[in-house]
Amino acid sequence: MTEKSTARADWETRIGKPSDQRLTGIGELPAPVGLSAEDGTGHVLLTWQPVAGALGYLVHRADSADGPYEPLDHLGGDVLAVPHPPYADTLAEPGRVYHYKVATWSDGRAGALSQAASGRAERAGSGPAPVTVTVDAAAPATPLPGVWNRMIGAEHFSLLAWDKPGAGGSDVAKEYARALEIVRDEIGVRSVRAHGTFLPETLTVQPDGSFDFSGLDAVYDRFLATGLQPVVELSFMPKELAADPDYTVFDYRALVSRPAVWEHWGDLCREVTVHLQDRYGKDTVAGWEFEVWNEANLEVFWNGTQDDYHLLYEVAVRAVKGVDERIRVGGPSSAAAGWVGALLEYCQERDVPIDFVSTHTYGNAPLDFRPMTRAFAEATGRPEPEILWTEWGVTPTHFHRVSDSVFAAPFVLRGMKSALSSTDALAYWVASDQFEELGWPPRLFHGGFGLLTVGNLRKPRFWALYLLSQLAGGRIPAVVTGDGAEALVESLATRADDSTTVDVLLWNGTLDQSKIDGSAPLDRTATVRVTGLQPGAGYTALSRRVDEEHANIQAVWNDLNGGDWPDEPQWAKLRAADELPVEPFGPLVADDSGTATLTVPLPNPGIRFLRLVRT
Repeated sequence: MTEKSTARADWETRIGKPSDQRLTGIGELPAPVGLSAEDGTGHVLLTWQPVAGALGYLVHRADSADGPYEPLDHLGGDVLAVPHPPYADTLAEPGRVYHYKVATWSDGRAGALSQAASGRAERAGSGPAPVTVTVDAAAPATPLPGVWNRMIGAEHFSLLAWDKPGAGGSDVAKEYARALEIVRDEIGVRSVRAHGTFLPETLTVQPDGSFDFSGLDAVYDRFLATGLQPVVELSFMPKELAADPDYTVFDYRALVSRPAVWEHWGDLCREVTVHLQDRYGKDTVAGWEFEVWNEANLEVFWNGTQDDYHLLYEVAVRAVKGVDERIRVGGPSSAAAGWVGALLEYCQERDVPIDFVSTHTYGNAPLDFRPMTRAFAEATGRPEPEILWTEWGVTPTHFHRVSDSVFAAPFVLRGMKSALSSTDALAYWVASDQFEELGWPPRLFHGGFGLLTVGNLRKPRFWALYLLSQLAGGRIPAVVTGDGAEALVESLATRADDSTTVDVLLWNGTLDQSKIDGSAPLDRTATVRVTGLQPGAGYTALSRRVDEEHANIQAVWNDLNGGDWPDEPQWAKLRAADELPVEPFGPLVADDSGTATLTVPLPNPGIRFLRLVRT
């Protein structure tokens, strides 16, 4: 099989084309005020005052004060708008003055531009610029919502029954199942969203029009044995129900056509719900989410209009709710944060149930859809829909080297921190490089979407989520000051319930994917000050880090000078290196003011996890 398969060529031709031109939204909002630009080492730091009702902000830049101002493209390949300030422009050439304006982002569009501000990136000095992270260990702790581990992506569950030779001689079904166990045990993942509930291997439509779900039973039995919950994606269209049975996507020819008869689509959604209840129990299925379709706002995934999708959603949700009102159903499961407002408006106008809105984005932190969901709740008197980002990642591009890089690790932490207050789940797409969509992996490191390689080696992105899961107890204040604070360098801190342990997670990253291989001017030296400790108290300090030289499994592979796939001795060396070692610091004593201080290097890209344990 060649890497550039027919399906991939088809994908590249059609991806990004809207399947319908209709636009809707919440209207244009005023431009932000108070824009300021601060010169920083290797970057320009932009801040502004948030606008009520904004979903995000689109930063524009010009070479002259008179413009033209163009949106800054940090090369993430999807939505360019960011959810909130501050923003670090690391695309700026050091020593050169740039001019900036910012537009408020509503549902799929940018508003008027703000007043301008000017700044320039400074050249690097003789050493990394400093930042300070100040943690208040005496402050009241607040819950740290697990937006990162409520849900994760996995391509399609029928890989659990794959019985053909896998990439590199791997056992696809065994490795796919093991990957789900790893994210369950080491990241705390609780549910998994996957495509293709109605693939040919899971559903047979009988000559009399009835449905045989025995294939789905075999797959779900294996999946549920992992102890995880499924997100039941109501897709794709069975051939017998499709208006166009030749309209497909991916190597596995998922059928993405409208139904020929809408009533039959409703029958299928109802019957699968009843069948799942009969097999696994009504109360069990009532705890699962059902999501309608996948990325219908892209031509590659839907041959209908936006109105057609709304009808698809309405028929599906009424069918499922007709079986059990308790089952949570949502959509539009759109690409690039599209169609969310339109679906909410449709549900409001026609009194259609919606328990959650779901959408996707890549290469950026997710936008803040709370203004829309709150407005929906106020207008309808119904509960506010949850916000589930059911796909998210560092890139939407298959076989992109950024997915194997250290760059992606602090990106993951930036996105998750941003999502803590604005979403209910941010599901990384996907757990495993056992992935079929546009062709199987051609080599071990091929830019796969997985957190885990073929063979289940942990990539830097996996370690980012792992370290988030290691934060013990409740969240306490952590504030970054200095060169690139809260845009390049960010942090989270927690205190254990018994107050014996304080954890500090800090990272240094950028959205700018021209810096995949790192940028020396963006390296920082971080001083971590933990205040509010008992004066004179002793602590043991432990550290873990992810950077070019630590927990970077691709670098280990590169040092082995391997080919496409490891041989057995190389597998042994890779598995021995597949760890995140703990590095001890010397004893630490809080000073007379109750402050303990540590100073550590923090390269870009890089992550540092520090744990202080009372002795």
